[in-house]
Amino acid sequence: MSSIMVQGTSSGAGKSVLVTALCRIFSDMGLSVAPFKSQNMSNLSYTGDGFEISRAQAIQAVAARAEITPDMNPVLLKPRGGKSTVYLGGRRRGVMDAAEYYRIARRELLPPALSSLARLRREHDVVVIEGAGSPAEINLRGRDITNMAIASRIASPVILITDIERGGSFAALVGTLSLLEERHRELVRGLVFNKFRGDEGILRPGFARLRRITGKRVLGVIPKAKLGIPEEDSLDASPGGTPWDGRPGTLDREIGKLASLVEKSLDMRAIGGMIK
Repeated sequence: MSSIMVQGTSSGAGKSVLVTALCRIFSDMGLSVAPFKSQNMSNLSYTGDGFEISRAQAIQAVAARAEITPDMNPVLLKPRGGKSTVYLGGRRRGVMDAAEYYRIARRELLPPALSSLARLRREHDVVVIEGAGSPAEINLRGRDITNMAIASRIASPVILITDIERGGSFAALVGTLSLLEERHRELVRGLVFNKFRGDEGILRPGFARLRRITGKRVLGVIPKAKLGIPEEDSLDASPGGTPWDGRPGTLDREIGKLASLVEKSLDMRAIGGMIK
């Protein structure tokens, strides 16, 4: 019944990739693992037997060696010209604009999402949870059904990841943490830099200062790598994305390569300690 959550300083920061890697790493440790994302906005979906969820969570289920179920992504939003088609529990709920969606999100969508998470936690040793966008979107405070709305309810430890390739990653980490409520900031147990190219040594003085400012330690730096895993975030995906037929095949081998890269790059002893 343990959990760990990956949140990001922005969309495309690397949440999906890190969750995928952690699912495989924990599975390799002999644990029963499942991924979870309460709400995902993406047109890249996976169709199962009578249900449809985000392709990202289906890929993460493959990484976890778990059966793909609607509980792994209870709310899916498929954008369509200013509105979104909303799926709840894998089934089409209707088409809504943002105002309509946020009117019902906390009241009608969060409870079934929490029920899905509870089922996964009962059925697995560890659930690796993915946030959405950034937890510091203060305009959505009180309306969000992802990020801290999930982590705070189950006291889940949180890893905060940032994309250093975009620039401004130190500021993004400090700014994100500063905008969180204190009770939520306490859930963040470590920081990760993603997509780095070059000598990691040049970052270390920044790590020390980052810890002095935020009180949070850097768990590691994931190097930028080209892997044959379909794009998992609509921000990064090309039209149609990388093809995937829903079967493990070569995807499983590429997930193994990703897991190996992440395991070598991060302090897995510290991360493993978060789920005990």
